Amino acid sequence: MIAVFPGQGSQTPGFLVPWLELDGARERLEAYSEWSGVDLVAAGTEWDADRIRDTRIAQPLIVAASLLSWNALSDRSGISGVAGHSVGEFAAAAAAGILSEEDALRLVGIRGRAMAEAAAAAQTGMSAVLGGDEQAVVDRLGELDLTPANYNGGGQLVAAGTLDALAQLAAEPVPGTRVIPLQVAGAFHTRFMAPAVQELRDAAAGTDAADPAVTVWTNRDGSAVASGSAFVDLLIEQVSSPVRWDLCMAAFAEAGVSGLIELAPAGTLTGLAKRALRGTPAVAVKTPADLAAAGALIAGENA
Repeated sequence: MIAVFPGQGSQTPGFLVPWLELDGARERLEAYSEWSGVDLVAAGTEWDADRIRDTRIAQPLIVAASLLSWNALSDRSGISGVAGHSVGEFAAAAAAGILSEEDALRLVGIRGRAMAEAAAAAQTGMSAVLGGDEQAVVDRLGELDLTPANYNGGGQLVAAGTLDALAQLAAEPVPGTRVIPLQVAGAFHTRFMAPAVQELRDAAAGTDAADPAVTVWTNRDGSAVASGSAFVDLLIEQVSSPVRWDLCMAAFAEAGVSGLIELAPAGTLTGLAKRALRGTPAVAVKTPADLAAAGALIAGENA
C-alpha cells in the first residue's frame, strides 16, 4: 500500500473548507502558514482561482493540504511507501520522516517564491500533450527547443519552454495529439528554473534529513532512495529537471503495490493510476468524507 501526493494545478478555490472542521486542523494550518510565509487559511478557504494559481501560493498550499489529510488518516500502519508528483515530493519527504513538517513547509515556501522569480525573467509556459506516439512527441519538442517537463504516463506528456514555441506546437501538433495550454506561470522543471535551484540549495544547507522510514520513490527516475540527504538533493535538482511520474508508476507495479491512496487535493494521480496501474485499488482523499474509504483500504492491507 502506498500514499501519493499531488503536484501543482490540483488546487481549487475553497477546497480546504471541510478540512478545517477537523479537530486541530486550523491550528496545524496556521503553523504551516507561519513556516511557509503564506496565509494558507485564507488561501484555502477564501481566495479565488487566479490568486491560488500563483506558484508562490499554490506550492505551499498543496503541500499543506496533503499533510493535513495525511495527519487525518486514523491508521497509516499499512502504508509501506510514498511518492509525490513535483512539489508533492515535499509532502512525501515529510510523510517518510526525511524532513520535519516545518522544514518541508519552509523550503516549499522558498521554492515557490524562487520559481516565481525565475518564471518572471522570461516569457515561458507549459502545455499538456495528450495522445500520439511518445517518441514522436519528444522528437517534435526537440525540434522546437521545448522540454518534456512531465512524463505523466497514460499517454500524457507536458511540454515546457517559450510561449512562441508552445504556440507553434499547438498550431502544428504531432498527428494524433491534442495540445492544451496549462495555466502556470512559467516553464517549470526546465533550464529556465536554474536560478531557483541555487536559491533552494542555499536554503536547504544544514537542514537535518533523516533516512526514510518507508520506501520513497524519486521523480528523477522512479528509483527508491534509501538516503534522506540524497533525497533532499534530488528535491532541489528536481526544480529544473523533468518529472518522471511514468517511471514512478512503473516502479509501483514492479514492487507489486496492492493499493494507492492519494492525499488532498486528490484526483489527478488516481486518474493516471487507473490507466497505468489497471486493477490496483485506489482512493482519492479529496475531503474528510473520503477518509473512511482510505481507512478501509488500509485495513484490508492489514487484514
